[in-house]
Amino acid sequence: MATDFWSPVRLSIEIASVSGVWVLILGLFFGKVMANTKFKGKAFIETVFLLPLVLPPSVVGFLLIVLFGRNSPVGRLIEWTFHQPVMFTWWAAVIASTIVAFPLMYQSAKTGFEAIDEDIENAARVDGANEFKLFMSISIPLGMKAIISGAILSFARALGEFGATLMFAGNIPGKTQTIPTAIYVAIDSGNMELAWLWVMSMISISFLMLICVHLIKS
Repeated sequence: MATDFWSPVRLSIEIASVSGVWVLILGLFFGKVMANTKFKGKAFIETVFLLPLVLPPSVVGFLLIVLFGRNSPVGRLIEWTFHQPVMFTWWAAVIASTIVAFPLMYQSAKTGFEAIDEDIENAARVDGANEFKLFMSISIPLGMKAIISGAILSFARALGEFGATLMFAGNIPGKTQTIPTAIYVAIDSGNMELAWLWVMSMISISFLMLICVHLIKS
């Protein structure tokens, strides 16, 4: 039973950690770009970025299948490069988690960057700082609270992803079976004791992460 319990926990943490790194990188980049630039169509792009927050997980999963499936150009390229399709793999779970968690990181990073006084950044430019040094030495430190909060919330969202992961990555024990999908299977098979253990672990982890976000913002 211990093996049955820990396998989805380990997979969930691994998948959420890897997707969290991708979400952090993408969220910082696009958050900074969208916070400091104005262009035609910006509202449309931002809407696309935030869509995974409101779309049903089954819709996200369907779109991932269409985009990365074996009949799509992207899917065929991946299969030709790695000699296997991406669907129903560990990386499929990472992709699904990254997509659904990205809006939280993006919104937090963008809000943090928008709150930075432009005069501080302009003064650094006058002193000779290039955009990369400005980003690393000024923007990130000043927006750190928002960035950390976004990273924690994104990790929690990735950890709890269910619908898109189930459709795109499947529910393969030891390979793509995360805590949410394991709970579903445990309830379906009548194993309420194991289901409760996973449920309580998810509640505990999520509670601790939300407490961390609250402490950071206070």
